Amino acid sequence: MTMIEIERALRALRLSGIRATLDTRVMEAQATQQPFLETFSAILQDELDRRHSRLTERRFKQSRLDERTTLNDFDWRFNPKLPRQACFELHTLKFITEGSNALIIGKPGTGKSHVAKAVAYQATLQGYNVRYAEADTEFAQFTLAGRDEQSQALRAYLEPDLLVLDDMFLARRISEPSAELLQTIVHQRYKLRRSIIATSNRVVEDWGKYLGDNTMSTTILDRLMHRSAMLQFEGKSYRLKEAAARIARDTSNVS
Repeated sequence: MTMIEIERALRALRLSGIRATLDTRVMEAQATQQPFLETFSAILQDELDRRHSRLTERRFKQSRLDERTTLNDFDWRFNPKLPRQACFELHTLKFITEGSNALIIGKPGTGKSHVAKAVAYQATLQGYNVRYAEADTEFAQFTLAGRDEQSQALRAYLEPDLLVLDDMFLARRISEPSAELLQTIVHQRYKLRRSIIATSNRVVEDWGKYLGDNTMSTTILDRLMHRSAMLQFEGKSYRLKEAAARIARDTSNVS
């Protein structure tokens, strides 16, 4: 076969990773007199790397994460009392294999969402299916959707290995349909032993007020906390720090 015929065959077999690097691998083998098996192994690895990259990108898009956040770019020195060790323990993803949950509770701007997104992004890199949701916003949209859309949305909340419910009760009181949806999600995922990370500015003792039903709150918390890590975030707001730095830069530029 000529190179043109080989490329046509690779295209037909959907071996884009091999096709993209074939010329380079052939020239490398000729220049170094590389053994056939070593060359063939490198060509196969190119295909595996391309497929892994594409799968990782697809999982990231499906997760609905809006950024590729990591724990390495987090400023731990700003709030030294944050539970750093517990955050890195979550980052190992052991809790997903155990079907456990994590509740990250604390003041606004202290990094709860950053940590939750970092763990979620790490999960996509390690081959887990992830779904990220800004809880109050998505639950409100769910209640306005038609029956078919609600059915699809519920599956999207139940099927992933990890579900992130970010900023729960941001608006304090949520509607009765939203509360019922939350209860369904927590109950079903508990039975399936699929993990949830929930973040909130509200202490769990007040959840009954925001749900409008103390019994429902007890049911939700009972299942969320049965197999769960509780992380308390205290300290100063990163957003206020960044805003102050931005104002200082703007003032300096004007001067």
